[in-house]
Amino acid sequence: MQTTTAPEARPLSPAMAFADAAARGDLVATRKLLELVAPRMVRVVQMVLGSAHAEVDDVVQQSLIALVQALPSFRRECEPASFGARIAVRTAVAARKRSRVRWNRAAEGVDGDELPSRDASPAATAEAVRRKEALRAILDELPDEQAEAMALRYMLGWSLEEVADASGAPVNTVRSRVRLAKEALRRRIEGDPRLHEMLVGTDFSNGTSGQEGEQ
Repeated sequence: MQTTTAPEARPLSPAMAFADAAARGDLVATRKLLELVAPRMVRVVQMVLGSAHAEVDDVVQQSLIALVQALPSFRRECEPASFGARIAVRTAVAARKRSRVRWNRAAEGVDGDELPSRDASPAATAEAVRRKEALRAILDELPDEQAEAMALRYMLGWSLEEVADASGAPVNTVRSRVRLAKEALRRRIEGDPRLHEMLVGTDFSNGTSGQEGEQ
């Protein structure tokens, strides 16, 4: 009779091991975990709010606290960095909805999260900044789950599967949230010539391009 050997469990990543220990109240592990995930969470908050936003530091702090508080319910469906990024997106989106930010045009230059490549022309850089600002602004008008899925999908560039892993939602649910968000954005764009001009040529300017199977 042939016996089968159970596959060896994959070793925990350092971040996952710290997360497990931190969830049990280990303060040293908590500090080490935050050192690992904080840079990515800072960048995520800057991408959603804009790096010049006055509340960036406060929202980062709120995100880190929320991460620590959520660790006991962390189900290891993704790496702690992705879990933290999702919390940072949720916290930053909520902050935008509360404040209804009016961007400071005096600081409307290139944000730290939008540094151009060496080959980018000034015109291309300015256009990329305008588009990202437009996307940030209309996140305020979406339901929270749709705004979160949209930010993870298009501002952070995650796949549908990555968004599903981080949010604990089925891929089809994430696909539906993104589709509904895109439909809402298109309706918003159709009624606002300025937004249409900013986003022309992107996935949001028409109903057929760039769907990537998300319908």
